[in-house]
Amino acid sequence: MRVADVEAAEALSAVEFGISRSPAHRRRWCARTVHHLTTDAGGCWAADLDGELVGIAVSCRRGLSWFLASFAVRADLQGRGLGRRLLDAALGHGAGCEHGMISSSSDPKAFRRYRAAGFSMHPQLHLSGRVDRTALPAGLPAFRAGTAADRELLDDLDRRRRGAPHGPDHEFLLAYSRLVVLEWPAGTGYAYLDDAGEPLLLCATDDATATALLWEAVASAVPDAHYAISHVTAANEWAIDVALAARLNPTTDGYLALRGLAPPTPYLHNGGLL
Repeated sequence: MRVADVEAAEALSAVEFGISRSPAHRRRWCARTVHHLTTDAGGCWAADLDGELVGIAVSCRRGLSWFLASFAVRADLQGRGLGRRLLDAALGHGAGCEHGMISSSSDPKAFRRYRAAGFSMHPQLHLSGRVDRTALPAGLPAFRAGTAADRELLDDLDRRRRGAPHGPDHEFLLAYSRLVVLEWPAGTGYAYLDDAGEPLLLCATDDATATALLWEAVASAVPDAHYAISHVTAANEWAIDVALAARLNPTTDGYLALRGLAPPTPYLHNGGLL
């Protein structure tokens, strides 16, 4: 893949995933893909047909772990081996890695492809609605704003939970979201929150710390506005409990595909940075 392919890649992924991204979301998607091209050019692949981009696979390595950030093939070309060739090229970038992680859609073809590649498929929940602010706990611990100086702390937490640091991904996340850090007697953790207060990534040493961080995120939700907590696996029941207490409604939404590790917990992964 080349940087010149990124806008077409975003458009292809939006069509194939059936989503309509806002202009700001499109810019973030493109910036994230350029970020992956910058750090892992060897993990980013594109397929052309008659001069048109028809397939993409964007992946990266962090430590001894491999992560697939995005994967899409034009609908009329699916089932012809193109997706397998793209995924094999991206998987080649992770040769020798001990772990693999993919945030998959609900597409049965994707499920089959990832399962055939040796991944265990774990259903994810998406919990959304209007936050019941009467459910917010009183006396949350003292959080602080995170900065680039916390990089070593964040990477250490990443290694404990998912087996690999996010490394340069923290710089990208800091540029597009708010970092909240909690260090208290019960443990340590962090969360990146978007403009709506929704968690983009959350990692902690223990359930109590993760729960406090998620409540801090929920408390920052705009009153009476739609709010969502995404990418929740069954292993993270602490997050399900917070969402249900806040009166958010659960629906199933894709899978966390894993190879070489169990579902990380306490941990809410990022869809494109895992």
